[in-house]
Amino acid sequence: MVIKLLFWVFLLTVVYTYLGYGILIWALNRLKSTFSSRKTLLPDQSFEPPVALVIAAYNEEDYIEDKIQNTLSLDYPEDKLVVYFVTDGSNDNTPRIVGKYPRFTLLHLPQRNGKAAAMNRAMQFIREPYVIFCDANTVLNRECVKEMVKFYADPVVGAVAGEKKIYQPAATKAASAGEGLYWKYESFLKKQDSNFYSVVGAAGELFSVRAALYQPIEEGVLIEDFVLSLRIAKNGHVVKYAPGAFATESSSASIKDEQKRKIRISAGGFQAIYMLKELLNIFKYGKLSFQYISHRVLRWAVTPFCLLLLLPLNIVLVAQRAGLVYDILMVMQLFFYFSGLLGWFFANRNIKIKALYVPYYFLFMNISVFWGFKRFLKGQQSVLWEKAAREKAV
Repeated sequence: MVIKLLFWVFLLTVVYTYLGYGILIWALNRLKSTFSSRKTLLPDQSFEPPVALVIAAYNEEDYIEDKIQNTLSLDYPEDKLVVYFVTDGSNDNTPRIVGKYPRFTLLHLPQRNGKAAAMNRAMQFIREPYVIFCDANTVLNRECVKEMVKFYADPVVGAVAGEKKIYQPAATKAASAGEGLYWKYESFLKKQDSNFYSVVGAAGELFSVRAALYQPIEEGVLIEDFVLSLRIAKNGHVVKYAPGAFATESSSASIKDEQKRKIRISAGGFQAIYMLKELLNIFKYGKLSFQYISHRVLRWAVTPFCLLLLLPLNIVLVAQRAGLVYDILMVMQLFFYFSGLLGWFFANRNIKIKALYVPYYFLFMNISVFWGFKRFLKGQQSVLWEKAAREKAV
């Protein structure tokens, strides 16, 4: 009975994490819109305050000219958009190229201390009330700034998360296909989270904060965007999702490069859970804790370990002839893992088989969690990004 109980607890946790929460939050939003008598206040399209755009650029000479032209094309009053390029640590031509454009403020130090340190330093120069952070290797849509700042007309909004899109050329590599599917599902969840109460963590490729709410990020923080946005939410503001503002990023050039990113994010996830441990108190933080635990904590710190134990428990139950349902679930698990291994085999040979994208990327993500957990425990994950090669976007 103990083995059966553990098996069903682990199985239901996995199902809830990857399917159940999405269905539940969608259903809650539908009920909310059906029975709520309050009218939803739409963001103020005419709200155009002064804005600072901070672009982190470390050794981005291959992308920086494209980024500059993309920035110049943004549809926002020029006198209200102040652009800061932070090129700390760059030892290529990135600072020199940015320096040719007098409209931009170049912030450069020869030493490299990580993105969080660069953000903290940039904030010392900023006088604008709203700040948008993005990366140099992303392409923003023209309406991006307007689509983000309009949410700040509501004083309860403390931060805004943009949309991340993965550029996939016609000859999409197998390594990028699963990444694109993952971010599409993440976008759906962010929309539902935002409608319910608050987005739980923003992606560093494109996010914004009220400057007055910015808290300097401690040295050694790995996923500074996530920690910063959740601290703002923890203090009583909400993080809204702006699907009309998006940053398009090239997919990883190879599985190895994508794995570097996933392991780092996983290590950062465990670190963030420790740093934000007070958010686990659902009696104090209510909706935010429910969303945070369901969307992030379970996926990063609980479900991968449930998956690790499910198959051995299933084998024991089948050996004990516990019932037909366990035989069926065993076959389903083995088929899923076999499909994932096949997906890995073909992905390494850049052979695209769409039916294998989901099981392959699912296993890929969860295995990366264990590597990230190991690095977190040993303190081996550097705060400095190890730049991953990416496909060039057009």
